[in-house]
Amino acid sequence: MKHSFSKMAGWGIPFFLIAGCLLFSSCTKSDVNVTADVAYTISGTANGSQATPSNNSGGSGNMSGTYYTQTKLMTYTATWANLTGAPVNGGLYIGAIGQAGSSFAAWTLGNNLSASGSVMLTATLNADQEAQLLAGKCYYLLSTTTYASGEVRGQITATKQ
Repeated sequence: MKHSFSKMAGWGIPFFLIAGCLLFSSCTKSDVNVTADVAYTISGTANGSQATPSNNSGGSGNMSGTYYTQTKLMTYTATWANLTGAPVNGGLYIGAIGQAGSSFAAWTLGNNLSASGSVMLTATLNADQEAQLLAGKCYYLLSTTTYASGEVRGQITATKQ
């Protein structure tokens, strides 16, 4: 019995092309668990008029840093100048402009502070805190003995890098 190898070999290439197409078409982008890390520059300028209630303090503050969506890590420096005294506490809050908010990251400021200074800090945010930060609904606050509810406050802006 004689077989025609050339007739059977003619089906090999189309077979592999069709099989390859079926194999690769079954993979989707969602099959790969890759989350892109998006970086944001965070910043905010603080003063007494933004505090709730507002005050006439001549103090000021500034915050600058970065936030990364994959690690949920916010790394920042907060500075202050000309407060009525050393800050006794500070932190990050969720709240829109002009509204008192809720604290989600209290700062450990330490001793030997003065009316002007700075602190470098980090905070790991949860999904809700991240959403509030990116929506412009987070602020930072520094309190002193004179202004226990907050001497300077600054709304935080997150700008995609």
